[in-house]
Amino acid sequence: MFQKIKPEEIADNTFQLINNDWTLIAAGNSKKYNMMTASWAGMGILWNKRVVFIFIRPTRYTYEFTEESDIFTLNFFEEKYRSVLNLCGSKSGRDIDKMKEPGLTPLEENGAIYFEEARLALVCKKIYFQDLIPSQFLDSHIESHYPNQDHHRMYIGEILSAYRK
Repeated sequence: MFQKIKPEEIADNTFQLINNDWTLIAAGNSKKYNMMTASWAGMGILWNKRVVFIFIRPTRYTYEFTEESDIFTLNFFEEKYRSVLNLCGSKSGRDIDKMKEPGLTPLEENGAIYFEEARLALVCKKIYFQDLIPSQFLDSHIESHYPNQDHHRMYIGEILSAYRK
């Protein structure tokens, strides 16, 4: 089962954790939630708070849930769950029932959905958001990530709880 830890006790290399292992971002509640796989995120200290920052395109179904909720989670899994992460990153919750099809067991804490199968889960409260503004890109290569002009919204979330197995 999960053990509650302080965010400072997360020993993982965040570059490995986010870029290679990926995270499953979840938002919503036990009645209706959605999740998406992401490899664009970060962790650190901002405004004297332990925070994560995530990026979600407005075209993603999870965007709607993140907009409606004050809470979201980041869930990290062992490699044996790679097929689940692939499914959640390639299929939309508009097209499949992500509450059932991935086969994950949702847990809820104060309206936050995280998953029993995760090895690390972060419960976060939104404290800031900002739409990425193309005119602010200082590296012209960045715009190549947006052929459809669907620029991400960045969310900064204060880590309220951290759980590891």
